[in-house]
Amino acid sequence: MSAAARPADPRPIILDCDPGHDDALALLLALARPEVRLLGVTTVAGNATLDNVTRNALAVLTLVGRMDVPVAVGAAEPLSRPLVTAAHVHGAGGLEGAELPAPAFSPVEESAVDFIARSVAQSDLPVTLVPTGPLTNIAHFIRRHPELLGGIDHICLMGGAMGEGNITASAEFNIWVDPEAAAIVFDCGRPVTMIGLDVTHQAIMTGADAERMATRGNRTGLVFADLLRYFARFHEQRYGWDGSPIHDAVAIAHVLDLGLVETRPFRVDVETQSDLTRGRTVVDLRGLTGRPANAHVGLTIDRPRFVKLLEGAVGAHP
Repeated sequence: MSAAARPADPRPIILDCDPGHDDALALLLALARPEVRLLGVTTVAGNATLDNVTRNALAVLTLVGRMDVPVAVGAAEPLSRPLVTAAHVHGAGGLEGAELPAPAFSPVEESAVDFIARSVAQSDLPVTLVPTGPLTNIAHFIRRHPELLGGIDHICLMGGAMGEGNITASAEFNIWVDPEAAAIVFDCGRPVTMIGLDVTHQAIMTGADAERMATRGNRTGLVFADLLRYFARFHEQRYGWDGSPIHDAVAIAHVLDLGLVETRPFRVDVETQSDLTRGRTVVDLRGLTGRPANAHVGLTIDRPRFVKLLEGAVGAHP
């Protein structure tokens, strides 16, 4: 790495996402904070089809005037399974509930994997990958470019859970969509943090939080208040909650290194064989397997500080 690189330099990150209401807030947070430098956004099919999530990423960046951020298009389907989307949560387009501008720019010509590879190879500092959708792009990168893994500082993913599921009784959606990709990522040999439902279900923005966004006086606040109102409907119906967990932004919040998320190291394995428990992240809490830990797992979050971070990120944009 360059001798000019200093510990105080912003951490270079790539957000690999499938926007998605919570992905959109994760993107705003990554753009707003000085602790990180967003090298680009890569898209993957998950919450909606690849065309839709790519359009959503471009539309959010257009909304906040950040057409300088490159967007690279990734995998349209999982490694070996048909795609299943989350229209029941995010709407058919993946980001329903507000009127977003038409994208004012286009994705780069590079694929997501090629963009990640070039960014890692050219970076003066090790790059942190923040995948907040299915892990298909990251698995393709690991398979195709093992020589570049040393340039990955950390993979901080939103997915999995120790104790519950949200797409089945056993599994969290991102891991369930492409469990084979998740298994590759957890066993890649680089530092991995799993920001799962155990911690993200504590990271709720309430109806009152959304209304505060609407009163900030900026267009971004109005749009995201509408998005959060839509997103909250599913969580009220499913869980009886006032508001919605902003899953994906927790992964960005963690890489800011502000001490918001408590983690502990555990062995995590991904179930890929059973139909009943497909996509289950099996966390060895007691060390029963005797296998070494391969991930830090999120346990708790300082919710008031997290909400303030998100409100600040929304307020930082026009």
